This record gives sequence, C-alpha cells and structure tokens, in this order.
Amino acid sequence: MAEPGPAAGENGVGGRAVRVGTRRSQLARIQTDSVVEMLRELHPDLHFEIVAMSTTGDKILDTALSKIGEKSLFTKELENALERNEVDLVVHSLKDLPTSLPPGFTIGAVCKRETPLDAVVFHPKNCGKTLGLLPEKSVIGTSSLRRAAQLRKKFPQLEFRDIRGNLNTRLKKLDEKEEFSAIILAAAGLKRMGWENRIGQLLSPEDCLYAVGQGALAVEVRAKDQEILNMVSALHDGETVLCCIAERAFMKRLEGGCSVPVAVSTMLKDGQLYLTGAVYSLDGSDSLKETMQTSVNYPQQNEDGPNDDVQHVGITAKNVAGQAQEAAENLGVELASLLLSKGAKHILSVARQLNDAC
Repeated sequence: MAEPGPAAGENGVGGRAVRVGTRRSQLARIQTDSVVEMLRELHPDLHFEIVAMSTTGDKILDTALSKIGEKSLFTKELENALERNEVDLVVHSLKDLPTSLPPGFTIGAVCKRETPLDAVVFHPKNCGKTLGLLPEKSVIGTSSLRRAAQLRKKFPQLEFRDIRGNLNTRLKKLDEKEEFSAIILAAAGLKRMGWENRIGQLLSPEDCLYAVGQGALAVEVRAKDQEILNMVSALHDGETVLCCIAERAFMKRLEGGCSVPVAVSTMLKDGQLYLTGAVYSLDGSDSLKETMQTSVNYPQQNEDGPNDDVQHVGITAKNVAGQAQEAAENLGVELASLLLSKGAKHILSVARQLNDAC
C-alpha cells in the first residue's frame, strides 16, 4: 500500500462526513465497507457515511447484460450522485467501470486485487465434480459472453444459459431449482461474501481467461477534488494498478465491452509485466490469443509538475511510477493492435451483430 496522503480536514471534508457511494447489493456493501475500513485506519479522525443506491443494472434483471447495450450499467447513478456532490467517492468493482470515464471523473484508487479467476459453483447433487465430469447436455449458468465463449469451446458437450441477479439470487436459483447443474461466478465475489466453501472448481487462465479488472476494487472520485484524491490515493496497490492499466488499455483499443467476448490474464514478475489477451466468437469456435511483455521496472519520481494528474485509461496514480504506467498502457494498446492486425475486428463485429440479433 502507498504512503497516506494528507488528511481531508478535521472530521471530514469541510467539517462534514466523507460520503461514500455504493450499490445496494450485499456484495457491493461488503466491498465498500472494506474500503472504508482501510480509509478509517489511515484517517481515524475522519467520519465516513455510506450512501447506498440502486443502478440500472440492478433493476433490469430479465435481460442479459450483453443485450442492454449500456456501458455504464452499474455506475451511472453513482456517477450522477458524484457529479451532484451528493457523495465524495464511489466504490466499484473495477470490471464494471468503462475504459473511458465521463469527463470530470477519475479512478483515484485501485485496491490490491483479490484472485481474478472464475469459479464454478455446482448444484448440491454435483458436489465433488468438475465441469469435465458433468453429464452431457448439463446446463451451466453464466451472464458472461466471455465465459460462455471460452467454455463452449473447451466443453462442447455442455449447454450454457444466461443467469442474472446478484450473487445471492444466482446461488438461490442454482440450489433451489433443477435448471442448472452449475454456475460460473467470479471467485473474488464469493470470497468476499464468505462463501469460498461453495467454490467447486477454480478455472485457471488456461481454462478461462478472466475479465478486464476482475477481482479489483476501484474508488472513483471527482478529478478536480484534490483533497479526496489525495486521501484515497493511499489505497493504490502498485502491482494491481499496472496490471489493470494494461488490461483496460487492451480493452479500450479493441473497443470491447460486455457485449463482446474479450478476455485477459496478467502477471508481474521480476519487473516484467506479461499480458495475455484474447477475443472470441460467441460459440468460441473462432478466436485469437497472444501474449506480450514489457519492462515496468522504473523508479518512482516525486516531481511535482504539470503532468501531476495524468490519467491512464481513467486511472490517476501519482504514487506509482509514471513511466511504468505508460509502459503498461502501451503494452495493452500494442497487444490489441497485434490482434486487430490478425483479424480481431471481424471476430468482434460478428459477435456483436449475432448478440444483437439473438
């Protein structure tokens, strides 16, 4: 964790509580509480108030996410509150945040990443099995085109069906109905909810590359609110920042979103950042996958200047070496450009058209 910045006033901002926006779901509240707890440790003199609200994505539960066609499904209402000064910061799952934020906003902190892997949760009758051991035509629930595309290719004997709702709702649908043999969820969410014991199988990147930013929490703030920006920047985890900048730059260059299957895997080792990125057709039969690496071994330079608040794919991280962030962003762009040169645009545009037509 980075060094704490200056405290934001005596009891809050301008003498009032620091208001933290969040979605209403249990997982969102748990994630927000964990961020507020870290801030309280750094600023025991400050008072924090949590403001929960519902988003479009929380309200539309009968339509696949990929069909709704709105990039900020789980963020827009929270950003509106931020813009109206009703909250001072908002906690998101980073994977919910579009690669281009609305003007005036920035990601002021990317917290240390929980595992980014996907997990399989089995119906109680399939306890102890793996996807490969399920009977033919078993139905697997997932709301993600990315997961479905990869797993269709790997397990052609299984069927994949959309399942919506928050974690609690999806697990209830799995356990109480006979429709699904298993569902695929982000392992990070299950762990944060204290449901790690429900994970029947962890999918390695070889089985299923994960979503951009999966497992990381992001704190979104007003870009010009220096007091709050300084306060939350202490929560940045350098390794997570660099991995997520590369992933987000890859996604942005591809113009990907939840309506197309784009997947990644990153690793930082010995000063080298490795990024694997892939695009898939909806059924997984057509795909492109490549890996590239770059050095991010640059010293942190504490130079105040005009480039103080440079954003990299929406992230402001003054306490992470600027050259390293640039290298990470370039890595994402270059890998996406490589895939585009090999025909990624065609795969994604067909996937988008098919998804829209379904």
